[in-house]
Amino acid sequence: MISNSLAQKVLNAALATGGDYAEIYVEERVPDAVMLENGKVESAASSKSYGCGLRILNGLRSVYGYTSDLSAKSLIGLAEKLSASYAEERKITVEKIQKAKVKQHIHIEDHVKDVPVDEKIAYLKEISGIVSGVDPRIVRVQTGLTSDYKVTQLFNAEGPIAKRFDNVEERTRVFIVAIAAGQEGIETSFAGPGASAGWNYFTKVLDYKAIAKRAGEKAIMMLTAKECPSGKYTVVIKNGWGGVLFHEACGHPLEASATSKGLSVFSSSIGKQIASPCVSAWDDGTIENGWGSDNVDTEGVPTHKNELIRDGICVGFMVDRFSGRRLNMEPNGTARRQSYRYCPTSRMSNTYIAAGKDDPEQIIKDTPLGIYVADFGGGSVQPATGEFNFSASEAYIIRDGKICEPVKGCTLIGTGQEVLMAIDRVGNDLALGQGNCGAASGSIPVNVGQPTIRLKEITVGGRGGKLE
Repeated sequence: MISNSLAQKVLNAALATGGDYAEIYVEERVPDAVMLENGKVESAASSKSYGCGLRILNGLRSVYGYTSDLSAKSLIGLAEKLSASYAEERKITVEKIQKAKVKQHIHIEDHVKDVPVDEKIAYLKEISGIVSGVDPRIVRVQTGLTSDYKVTQLFNAEGPIAKRFDNVEERTRVFIVAIAAGQEGIETSFAGPGASAGWNYFTKVLDYKAIAKRAGEKAIMMLTAKECPSGKYTVVIKNGWGGVLFHEACGHPLEASATSKGLSVFSSSIGKQIASPCVSAWDDGTIENGWGSDNVDTEGVPTHKNELIRDGICVGFMVDRFSGRRLNMEPNGTARRQSYRYCPTSRMSNTYIAAGKDDPEQIIKDTPLGIYVADFGGGSVQPATGEFNFSASEAYIIRDGKICEPVKGCTLIGTGQEVLMAIDRVGNDLALGQGNCGAASGSIPVNVGQPTIRLKEITVGGRGGKLE
């Protein structure tokens, strides 16, 4: 961490050649991980890193650099090197640094980094035993617990009074991989609940026993699943992790880093209908102890609950400072980065389709024939066109309004625009799922989410022939 006096010197050195904004991002990080294989410890490691990133903006130009040397000589030298990118008269002289007050959305008293490693191992062994006890055909169980404790300072200046933001966060996640083998082949299931929360949440609040048992049952079930049929069908997607489809196919194209450059299918969509009237969507970085939540973003803007879609109409983007200049929009607390090594840009936090009014069970009952997707695996999307290809790791046939036999090899194919317009039912059972999202500013924790939704028609890929 650095002092206010040093920060003031660095900011003034950075702004000497005409920059109209400068920021210093200082980070100290303690990642911790314990991994088990079939109940035996594979690794247990903890490390510590620190460094600083410096950015200078001038109009629609940006320059960024970083260092792990926090000495005054190093930081002022970096500032002078970066400021050489500009050659104008000084616009700003920082005269004072003022500490900013920010509303706290993350509250942790019992940090996971402080829990003895033996206690973490015992926790993971219990989970491993539950998974392997589901069925003798479970041949391999991997369990892990990762935590990332981070202390940051941010100094930013766009006038004579610079602001200082101090932040502490810790994100923890449990990983469960169950592998089943039989005459039918090999199947794998995964679960990875996480939160910006303390040890009590993972041991007393999170129903880790049920999650572990479900992971084993899913792997066994998929062993005997038939191949998914192909064609255009009605598809119902379960609440929670099903929101990854919206995240990838529609969320990324609503980030200002893409819309400001005209690289998104939604670049000119503000005020236009881009979804069915029953669809509203948000990106909310203020959810209490949410996996993707922050007190303040990495540009010093307090996090917001940002409305993206209202009754099918596009009403907003996720906007960072630099992209906001192109769009003539104010930043809204969505600038994020993996670490000091990355320049911040607009990213999702906790992004979801809002709850509707439909009863999830009634949505199923009102679907005579179709596919029910309960979980997704991997996928790909092209933000410029919105085209996506997503594989379902758990899917079933819907017959006569009932969820019937499981199928494997199910793939959903289409575009973000098609998906949004195809939604004709939205349940009242909003839930969130945890993941990590990779983009220009690195890999960051995000919540995806939605209630149960129904797509009137979408292309389904599979090797099981026609659905009958």
